[in-house]
Amino acid sequence: MVAVRIYVEGGGDTRRAQEPLRIGFGKLFARVLGERARPKVITCGSRKAAFDDFKRGLKSHPDALCILLVDSEEPVKPGTSTWDHVLRREGDQWLRPDGVSDEQLHLMVQAMEAWLVTDPDALAAYYKKGFRRDALPQQKDVEQVAKRDLYDAMERATRDSKTKGKYAKSHAFELIGLVDPHKVRAASAHAARLFNLLAARAEAGPP
Repeated sequence: MVAVRIYVEGGGDTRRAQEPLRIGFGKLFARVLGERARPKVITCGSRKAAFDDFKRGLKSHPDALCILLVDSEEPVKPGTSTWDHVLRREGDQWLRPDGVSDEQLHLMVQAMEAWLVTDPDALAAYYKKGFRRDALPQQKDVEQVAKRDLYDAMERATRDSKTKGKYAKSHAFELIGLVDPHKVRAASAHAARLFNLLAARAEAGPP
């Protein structure tokens, strides 16, 4: 298998702050792939930093498959490729680097919280007493839930938690490693796209 490196948006401004998110995504991908070869996760902090780190990775690791994973921040128009989305999005306007394919950019639509709310059981186990399942979005397709609505739903669902207290971004770093990837895949086409790619690459074995 060609080495896979995933550059992920988020985690904070320092390597120490980013470590919990790196561990969380590592656990998620381990659950996706089981005993098969797993990607290396590089957490990058800001959105721009993730794109910059990804571009540096393309040069410093030319034999690896480098993948960028960022929030879409807003709905992705039907039929729009991931690279077209970030090219057209105000605040990004990212040009696809030369030689980079569509499979090298993946989106959490519209934010990482969309993946979290797919698994109320994992959230309930984490927040325990006081967690309100009924406050979570009821849409089957979580990619249609606006970013602000995702945050609001997580805050309403957890504001009475006696164990963890109200949702904070640091909770997401742990939760992403606890959610069931089968539930995430079923509710998010973009997650399924990434998981399918990782599985295919792992199945391919050595080049």
